[in-house]
Amino acid sequence: MSERECAGVNMKLNKTNVESLPTPVSGQSFYWDWDGLPKGFGVRVTASGARSYVIQKRIDGITKRITLGAHGSITCDQAKVRASEEVVLISKGSTSSDEKKRAKAVSVTLREVASAYIAERRTSKGGPLAERTKQDILKHVDKAFHDWADKPIRLITRDMCSKRFTGLSAKGPTQANASFRYLRALINYAKEAYRPGDVPIILENPVSVLSGKRMWNPNNAKNGRIPMEKIGDVWNLLHEKRVSDAVQTIGKTGADIILFLLMTGARWSEAAELKWENVDIEVAAWHIPDPKNHNPVFFPISKQLRSILAERKKQSESPYVFPSRGKAGFIADARFSLGEVSEAAGAHITAHDLRRTFISIGVSLKIEMWKLKLLTNHISKGDVTIDHYTETSDLRYLSHEIQQISTWLGKQGAIAAAGNVVQLRKRNTAA
Repeated sequence: MSERECAGVNMKLNKTNVESLPTPVSGQSFYWDWDGLPKGFGVRVTASGARSYVIQKRIDGITKRITLGAHGSITCDQAKVRASEEVVLISKGSTSSDEKKRAKAVSVTLREVASAYIAERRTSKGGPLAERTKQDILKHVDKAFHDWADKPIRLITRDMCSKRFTGLSAKGPTQANASFRYLRALINYAKEAYRPGDVPIILENPVSVLSGKRMWNPNNAKNGRIPMEKIGDVWNLLHEKRVSDAVQTIGKTGADIILFLLMTGARWSEAAELKWENVDIEVAAWHIPDPKNHNPVFFPISKQLRSILAERKKQSESPYVFPSRGKAGFIADARFSLGEVSEAAGAHITAHDLRRTFISIGVSLKIEMWKLKLLTNHISKGDVTIDHYTETSDLRYLSHEIQQISTWLGKQGAIAAAGNVVQLRKRNTAA
């Protein structure tokens, strides 16, 4: 604020005098009260004719002006009282504006922090968080911390974290770890984002108690996959489900999405949420515009998968490749079909196990691992060849490798059919 901006006319301020002050042609004019305390009390008049009371003081060597209220909404005497209150706060190193900001900051809720984090957080590449990550954060806030969500985040304590983590771990160790990793990130964000007067509202992240007490659940890496000798049986089962009149539409969709996962190595969410706008049957490619690793990429499609997708496209009225009648519009899971796959495989098989199966097949066919990493969109930083010398956004040059895997799958089906018959269950009512 310049000296000129601080300058004005000294006069006695009261209701009559304030209302008779001239309106400046442009900008604003100041009139300072000379009749009593507090010093620095005045009124500002703008070119629009608006009049408001102010108190002007030097704070830390800088002249600051605080608006007390508009003339008419408060009287001159009321403004003087507010000015005196501001002077007391200033003597303590703050102002009413600071106090309001602090009151707002200390009352910010976990849900509000999550919303701000989602809106402002950037990835290592500078882009926004993936939609899947945003959904995961909100899901954990609503489920794992539903009774904390609308309370001040600063009131979350170490003891609360310890007890809640123990309770969640009894239901699902992996989900408990995930929930508290998100909570830790949100609290770390709040420590930096909410600092009224440059004082953080949270001094220590209470989630640190889990590390201090060594409470984190061990990460038991999974390595499930369809046994190689059973892949032919699974392949035939899925194709039989596709054409059987006894299988309902959702069951056929379940079979198709499992075949898609086997022939692409995609993540479940990438396949389930795939829209026709991101599939080009003519050029045999599909696209993920916003994947988990933030690397938008085009993938090749094998002849076998192209045939399946073309058939689905002819029958589809949904924007999703694998639709359902559920609220989301796309298939949420394929438990029934995966149950049948597990029975045919002789082992419990999850959707992610299909991804591992795809990689195992690729390895058995001597496809180089860097190619399999690209095809599964699993790029790890630090691989100089991939980071600097390899095309990672359009993988259609790997169509030969993707075709190798689909061809091998078909051959295994033929081998299995020559010596086995996989029977469908009589009752097929779900995916």
